[in-house]
Amino acid sequence: MKKFLSILGTNSDYSTNRILLQFIQKHFADQAEIEIFEIKHLPAFNKPEDKTAPEEVQKLADKIREADGVIISSPEYNHSVPAILKSALEWLSYTNQALIDKPVMLTGASYGRLGSSRAQSHLRQMLDAPELKARIMPSSEFLIGYSLQAFDDNGTLKDPQKIEELEQIFNDFIHFVDITNQLVNANETHQKQAANFSWETN
Repeated sequence: MKKFLSILGTNSDYSTNRILLQFIQKHFADQAEIEIFEIKHLPAFNKPEDKTAPEEVQKLADKIREADGVIISSPEYNHSVPAILKSALEWLSYTNQALIDKPVMLTGASYGRLGSSRAQSHLRQMLDAPELKARIMPSSEFLIGYSLQAFDDNGTLKDPQKIEELEQIFNDFIHFVDITNQLVNANETHQKQAANFSWETN
């Protein structure tokens, strides 16, 4: 059984993205062990001179490395991702590069009609940065619009078509993880490039 880490990309106490990840965790329990990681306890990024990650950031990095793949679920704030998620990615890129070559699936729920489409587009750009360089599953946007009305009292998606769409994307992600990890094991180029990359000289 696959082991996935899902990252909640917000520090909000109430979040429909948290509800979405909890639904994914429960709905696919027979296919994967999925842990939800809250980033709200991470400190704001502050470039350390020795590139040492704070304890909570290192904990996240270790969990990413142990996972077969990562699921990131983010709302959309001002056409982009929340500052706390960008900060978490900056910690990872500067201190340990834990996301390099890691298979990633993106999801998102937002109160508006478009879901988190623009945030996901921005997130894809960020995850392609030299010291992140995650392997993002292509053509796989999963968006929940009007998310306050999307779940019932038990946290289950109301729309059967959205559930079917999510099941297809999750099944694709299972295969994407297998293929990606085979390629990564055969090619360590990105790890070597990251080891030689410097924010100060690039």
